[in-house]
Amino acid sequence: MRRWNKIVLASLGGLVLAAAIFLVPTLWFQPWFINHFYMRLFLSFALKHPMMLSQLRVLEPLGLDFHSDDLDDASVAFELEEAKWGDRQLEILRSYDREAMTENEKLSYDTLEWFLADQQEESQRFMFHDYPLNQAAGLHRMLPDFMINVHQINKRHDAENYIVRVSKFGVFFDQVLEGLKLREKRGILPPRFVITKVLQQMRDLAGKPARESALYTHFETEVKKLDGLDAAARQALLDRLAAEIENSVYPAYSRLIDYYAYLDPIATTDDGAWKLPDGEAFYAHQLRSYTTTNLTAEEIHQIGLREVERLQEEMRAILRAEGYPTQDVGAVMQRLNKEPRFLYPDTDEGRQQILADYQAIIDDVNRKLDKVFDVRPEASVRVEPVPAFQQANAPGAYYQPPPFDRSKPGTFFVNLGNVREIPKFGMRTLAYHEAIPGHHFQIAIAQELKDVPFFRRIMPFGAYDEGWALYAERVAAEHGFEEDPYDRLGYLQSQLFRAVRLVVDTGIHHKRWTREQAIEYMLKNTGSPEGEVVTEIERYIVWPGQACAYMVGQLKILELRQKAQERLSDRFDIREFHNVILTNGALPLSILERVVDTWLESKTRTTALEFRALPGPTAKTVVAEVGTAA
Repeated sequence: MRRWNKIVLASLGGLVLAAAIFLVPTLWFQPWFINHFYMRLFLSFALKHPMMLSQLRVLEPLGLDFHSDDLDDASVAFELEEAKWGDRQLEILRSYDREAMTENEKLSYDTLEWFLADQQEESQRFMFHDYPLNQAAGLHRMLPDFMINVHQINKRHDAENYIVRVSKFGVFFDQVLEGLKLREKRGILPPRFVITKVLQQMRDLAGKPARESALYTHFETEVKKLDGLDAAARQALLDRLAAEIENSVYPAYSRLIDYYAYLDPIATTDDGAWKLPDGEAFYAHQLRSYTTTNLTAEEIHQIGLREVERLQEEMRAILRAEGYPTQDVGAVMQRLNKEPRFLYPDTDEGRQQILADYQAIIDDVNRKLDKVFDVRPEASVRVEPVPAFQQANAPGAYYQPPPFDRSKPGTFFVNLGNVREIPKFGMRTLAYHEAIPGHHFQIAIAQELKDVPFFRRIMPFGAYDEGWALYAERVAAEHGFEEDPYDRLGYLQSQLFRAVRLVVDTGIHHKRWTREQAIEYMLKNTGSPEGEVVTEIERYIVWPGQACAYMVGQLKILELRQKAQERLSDRFDIREFHNVILTNGALPLSILERVVDTWLESKTRTTALEFRALPGPTAKTVVAEVGTAA
């Protein structure tokens, strides 16, 4: 018996030692296997970002929601610690032997290395080169938007967590305020128009009685849907939330308002990134980060000018055929924007019809894409209005991905603030961009990938993400989904809009254009509604480089498609090409090109082997031709 106990103890000791040998590096140092490192990296990051966990909803199906009553840490100390953490992850990643990896493992390695190295440059040189409170996507609006559109209320516990999260607005905004003051010391202040608009937004958000706040009215609507709550319990929850809005949220906004009111007289009207410390280098970094290329600001500017000229020529041909003058494309498009036949009534019924028509467009194109796509996401997509408090200064539309538990579909948000900025001839293209086959296909398919590290299912790269959505517009146009010449004009105007972005973004941040110069150029050359143009230009000012991702990304995808068509000739299948682009997750453009080249080499080798099996001289001739084509 003693001997048996010794054997058991020795075996257990061996197991403990083996577990320690395996777990210690996995948990604290370099894991034995790189996939374990990827898993640890994601978990380590996600557990520090409870708001991201609520967005993804990867833990809720496991019955875990410990994060659902917390907000992210927005403090300076946390940002600095995150930067150190990122540097350490890059160091660990580079300690693995890349040459010993499979091609798919190298793809994961290279993608993560590109991302971490890009983040490292930003954290070391430009960590605070941004405007956390801005009119386009400021934290003062992002936080209530998160509570309304991300935090789900499916049971009483969720409602309790909602209230707790709202109670933490004060801490969050005080952390933001700390970062704003640090930026002020470093000479990083937003332009005066940003301060003016943000002040108005915050005053609007905090200027209503607590029970009229969007935070309260949304909660009230959701709580009414809960089962098992009597009137007294429901009212108690509502009263608690109203008290938190009054005592925590509004005083926090007041502190931010006081600080921005203090900044207002000392801010300048300089708009470009060039005004920031080391501003030219910062803008160059932004362009590399968003386009994932080494294109210079001047090269991007020239690409934009060429694309503007090309697209306007195409539009002139359609306008000429429809009997319109063609000297000034922008002026004619401004005229079309105002024609009653292209507008909806400025009524509640008109707004509901816009949403219904967008949904009909999406459902229609989804039924007709089999000749272009044979990989589809399982997740659906729906159309919803941009929340009223977000409409001013928000873009015309945007997409929000579905959570991983598929508790909600993907959402195409439409800004109904001004229906006169929604001409019917532009709706198809916008739906194709934001929903199907654009962002919804790209993001939802990535979420559903198998046998890849989780980070590849969620990692964003601007040129890929936005390049695909712009390319999706083109695919729809190429395959007959634009129903008449005016739909075609809407498509071309959308493409032109993105080409103009290259010109104005580099104009503002590289050539030192003023806000007014950029607005004038965009109005003249696109013919888009003035309100939309102003919103867009002001967005580019506070988000340097991001607007360049769209056209640069699309042009690369088109270049890769052209290469594939020339190489494969009549063996080219656009569905197969789209599978290659979509089923690897988002990638930097240089890595995407490598993936396509590898696919082409594989296709060529496979074809050559098939032909080599044919009898007689015919096989040799065909193989020789395939080899030449390669």
